[in-house]
Amino acid sequence: MFNHWIRSLSARLWVTTVVALAASLTVLAGMVIHVLDHYPEQTLGRREEMESLARVIDSIRFDDSGFPRDVELPDRQAWLFQVAPTELKYRVLDAQGHVLLASAGAEKDGPWLMGDLSADVGKIAHADVDGRRFSIATRRVLRGQSEFYVQTATSARFIDILVSSKVKPIPSTVRVIFFITIAIFGVVLLFTIRRMLKPLRDASDAAAQITPRHLKTRLSTHGVPSELKPLINAFNEALGRLENGFLVQQQFLAAAAHEFQTPLTLIRGQIELQPEIKERDLLFREIDLMSRQVRQLLHLAEVSEAQNFDFGEANIVDVAQDVVAYLARKADAKQVKLRVDERDAAPSIWADKSALFILLKNIVENAINASPAYGIVLLTIDGISIEISDEGPGIRKDHLPFLFKRFWRAPDARHDGAGLGLAICKEIAAVHDWRLTVSSLSIGTRFTVWL
Repeated sequence: MFNHWIRSLSARLWVTTVVALAASLTVLAGMVIHVLDHYPEQTLGRREEMESLARVIDSIRFDDSGFPRDVELPDRQAWLFQVAPTELKYRVLDAQGHVLLASAGAEKDGPWLMGDLSADVGKIAHADVDGRRFSIATRRVLRGQSEFYVQTATSARFIDILVSSKVKPIPSTVRVIFFITIAIFGVVLLFTIRRMLKPLRDASDAAAQITPRHLKTRLSTHGVPSELKPLINAFNEALGRLENGFLVQQQFLAAAAHEFQTPLTLIRGQIELQPEIKERDLLFREIDLMSRQVRQLLHLAEVSEAQNFDFGEANIVDVAQDVVAYLARKADAKQVKLRVDERDAAPSIWADKSALFILLKNIVENAINASPAYGIVLLTIDGISIEISDEGPGIRKDHLPFLFKRFWRAPDARHDGAGLGLAICKEIAAVHDWRLTVSSLSIGTRFTVWL
């Protein structure tokens, strides 16, 4: 079971896709972690500084004349500037660089950056403030006709601590996300692949139902992916060629058997008119055997085509009695007794009466041939099956798989035949959707037709 699954197209698609996704996520996660680990300030640090600057700008309150009067930061940001005034600072400057508003202690540090403030707008510059390294972010704020500048200063040490606190849990978080993503993707992909391959499974199931009796069936291309349509079309074309070859074979078989009948009848008649011919009994025996083989070939050609059957209501017991009456002379000649035992038999079944007659006749005739003198061939009929049992020597177990093959005869067969009788029975049973089984008993053999 496992080997079948691992070799299936679904499994290969699933494994290939999941491995490709896992490899892609691994490379992507590795690149992200590498960038964050080697360039923390350029990634997380810069973003934090610009966000802090934006929050300060949004918190500026202006008076009616458009002059900044104070900065009302949210509680969390205000607390940060209060508890770490030596690490975090902000200023609001006028166009000349004069400090208008500032965080605690930031108004006394002197200019953080030298030169024109407009040159540093939108940038993050580095400068020493009170002998320590800071990153300075600058933005311009326009209020009516007035121009102001807002700066935030973040110490390099604070940036390192901030970035480290954010970068440290990233690898473990990435691992958790990685495995959760792979698990969810794998489950979803499994159902997706099953849905995508459903047309292929449907086509396979339909192809499995095609037998020599259903060669007219063709696989549908409805809903089949365009990549598979050439395969389905090629299969249908192969079925067409196979159907044509099968029909030609059956027509030849029927025509050849039909053409043999007349010459054999004429030969027998000529022999009967010439009493001086020696060993006439042997010749008659051979001619009769050939005639029987021809009749069986005709039967085989007929039962191999479903359209040759004429279905209707058929009484099983009546057909069995007809078989017994037809073979009574043969049974008497071999001193074998034929008996029909009816056990709650269904009054009638839907079948081809002639085909059912041939099926029972072939099996009962074989049973007569296999039975010893004074033996009994018993036909037992109930609502679900027909059993034919004899008291012969039985069938060797190694011969059972070959019984229904065309032209097969047991090496130790004691009676004449072409090896077609049971093959014909198998064809008839298949057309009726019956099962035909055989079992070797302690004494004799039992054939069962499961209706």
